[in-house]
Amino acid sequence: QVQLVESGGGLVQAGGSLRLSCLASGRTFSSYAMGWFRQAPGKERDVVASISSSGRFTYYADSVKGRFTISRDNAKNTVYLQMNSLKPEDTAVYYCARRTGSRWNSETMYDYWGQGTQVTVSS
Repeated sequence: QVQLVESGGGLVQAGGSLRLSCLASGRTFSSYAMGWFRQAPGKERDVVASISSSGRFTYYADSVKGRFTISRDNAKNTVYLQMNSLKPEDTAVYYCARRTGSRWNSETMYDYWGQGTQVTVSS
């Protein structure tokens, strides 16, 4: 059983920054790609970014490209999401998840999910 625990969410003004962390349990973290998703009120959950198991390859949704950076530290079993130039439309619950398939932007490729952390961006 894998547990994923997100942290780092909060309230920030537009233009500000936050860094989310996701700590994974278990010894196989470095073997899996990871991803971040978000879900705004009344909307579907959307992919934000994904990173390969080694950290060499990263992928981003167009809406966050150039503003968000995904990274990982396999020695710490942690994946990060650095969010800069935040906008009110970035307000959502952010989830990390473990990816087991090749399509990084498909929710069906992810098997374990965290409980989410709230990010609120005020205008």
